[in-house]
Amino acid sequence: MTSVQNIEIEKVGRESSKSTPDLIVTEEPLEIRLGYGPEASREQMTLAVTMRTPSHDEELCLGFLFGEAIISSMDDVLSVKYCDDLGTVDNHENVMRVELSPNVTLDPEQFNRNFYATSSCGVCGKAAIETINVTCEPLQNDSFRIDQTIFFDLPQKLREAQEVFKYTGGLHASAIFDLEGNLLAHREDVGRHNALDKLIGSFLTSGPELLKSSILLLSGRISFELVQKAVRAGIPIIAAVGAPSSLAVDMARDFGVTLIGFLGEKKFNIYNAKQRVSI
Repeated sequence: MTSVQNIEIEKVGRESSKSTPDLIVTEEPLEIRLGYGPEASREQMTLAVTMRTPSHDEELCLGFLFGEAIISSMDDVLSVKYCDDLGTVDNHENVMRVELSPNVTLDPEQFNRNFYATSSCGVCGKAAIETINVTCEPLQNDSFRIDQTIFFDLPQKLREAQEVFKYTGGLHASAIFDLEGNLLAHREDVGRHNALDKLIGSFLTSGPELLKSSILLLSGRISFELVQKAVRAGIPIIAAVGAPSSLAVDMARDFGVTLIGFLGEKKFNIYNAKQRVSI
């Protein structure tokens, strides 16, 4: 399964139209299953279904589980792989099973609804904010200050790295930069929450400590769920080309996150913790 698909479209102008080939981004469901419990009596449950762009599915699962505080590190994970007993290739690539370590305590009753995450809104349907506020510690890293000029170049650096967006225009992106403005990694997806889960999941396997001295750049608006995921990962600075919501600002203030919105080539707004930016 690929991230893009070829289709034939009719391109219409004021004076003429023509048929032409085009590329569109792929959107497919991904079911996340968990295997858990003692070695002698393993159990399975379906935890979530999310609409995503196929790619980096292992990272998506890991990032999602980390953001929901089901796992704290890779020590809590035995394996992540596609289910290989489903009959068809299509099903095989749309269902992943995460085997949790026997020492992970999981109470299925705490998930009183099936997580269903659409590509647009992430964890829609949770009954109350209290049920999604996972345990996070306020961020303490105020030992660095970043020159304001570094931020102005970040959106262009991300755009240049977005290969799939370049051809389809249909993707969100999340990126991690170091404190000098160097792009360390980025991920794309039809869902902005999925893009961030993939990104955080990639660092869980390669170096989660790097996130604690980094800048997260989002290609769209800032929702409180994205701030929550960043706080959970220990990311001290979140910047976005769009606006934050009121709950996003509240959460940034509660946990000491530097929050930057409307980031462009010449300006940006700081909504919280401006001490990390040298103006």
